[in-house]
Amino acid sequence: MKNLFARFAKDESGATAIEYGLIAALISVVCIATWRLIGPALNARFTEILNALS
Repeated sequence: MKNLFARFAKDESGATAIEYGLIAALISVVCIATWRLIGPALNARFTEILNALS
């Protein structure tokens, strides 16, 4: 039983997956925040272009 706990404590294979998950979550949060900040200005610009073409 002691050997089992020692192997479990030394095993770092799950740590990499957790780190990649945290990086993906951080990238997602940054993308969503950027889209929410830039979205209205971009929509206004496209509306302006559409009105200029009409």
